[in-house]
Amino acid sequence: MSEFWLISAPGDKENLQALERMNTVTSKSNLSYNTKFMIPDFKVGTLDSLVGLSDELGKLDAFAESLIRRMAQSVVEVMEDAKGMAQENLLANGVDLTSFVTHFEWDMAKYPAKQPLVSVVDTVAKQLAQIETDLKSRMASYNTLKTNLENLERKSMGNLFTRTLSDIVSKEDFVLDSEYLITLLVIVPKQSYTQWQKTYESLSDMVVPRSTKLIAEDNEGGLFTVTLFRKVIDDFKTKAKENKFTVREYYYDEKEIKREREEMSRLLSDKKQQYGPLLRWLKVNFSEAFIAWIHIKALRVFVESVLRYGLPVNFQAVLLQPKKSSTKRLREVLNSVFRHLDQVAAASILDVGTRSRNSRVSTVRSASLPGRDCPGTVLGRLL
Repeated sequence: MSEFWLISAPGDKENLQALERMNTVTSKSNLSYNTKFMIPDFKVGTLDSLVGLSDELGKLDAFAESLIRRMAQSVVEVMEDAKGMAQENLLANGVDLTSFVTHFEWDMAKYPAKQPLVSVVDTVAKQLAQIETDLKSRMASYNTLKTNLENLERKSMGNLFTRTLSDIVSKEDFVLDSEYLITLLVIVPKQSYTQWQKTYESLSDMVVPRSTKLIAEDNEGGLFTVTLFRKVIDDFKTKAKENKFTVREYYYDEKEIKREREEMSRLLSDKKQQYGPLLRWLKVNFSEAFIAWIHIKALRVFVESVLRYGLPVNFQAVLLQPKKSSTKRLREVLNSVFRHLDQVAAASILDVGTRSRNSRVSTVRSASLPGRDCPGTVLGRLL
């Protein structure tokens, strides 16, 4: 994950020179990679409406980030064994997220800047709400299918005491449709195979000689068939238990076995059919949601900058990508370079995400921010 900061400073000569000093210092000290972040001129409206939008955008920002993270996690879950390649599917407009952010351009076609600011925010909010609704519906359907399939697959796992036997036994293993005879399945510990072969015929009267056959094994034991008369079932079970042989309750039902196999085939087919379209939908709409999120960042910079610096609108936004382990030093540089904008803010430690009513300094926040605000700037942290 890459970290980005969005800052803004007034567009007058003195502060543009301060931005140049910041670029020079951060470049020479290798503290960050800086680029201009272009934001169109919006219809401002009243300052009261901007205050309301500031709060709304803060909530929308958090919602967008949460949605993006859920979509990224959904891509990982859907790709399963190939989840190591999930990052290749998390793009914005066909490019990696870092490239999109550093080359951001406002989408005039999707979010016309000539519309009132409230309308632009409403458009973004509705778009994200629809994506979330579709995400919930599509993932719920896929997860239900996946859970049903896992439950069926789980039945074929485990030891001979618990797993389904439908994929192990066959019709030929049983005496069927007999009024007098029945075939039982007995689990015998591996160390007791010899004992079983020597004693199973004498565990009860009316056991059919040479009727046992080993049909499956696991690490603990084997599954044997034995045929006997129905009227001695209870006696045979009792004697088998005394000898530490376990009769597994199972009645061969060809229709039920066929139903289970058809259900497994259907679920596998349905999952395969849903996989491609769902992954494509996630890729497309992750891109849309991420693009919308960066537009929200731009809106927050604009609104907070107007509230901070006043009218007429005149500020310059800059995107900073801090170098690893340089955030503390970078913040110190910003505090120093822009100290003249707000002496109070420069000397204060502000809580992230709060607004000082006196100085109208605010912080754009997504994910987590460093603990001290840069005076007179708008910050953000992006993926």
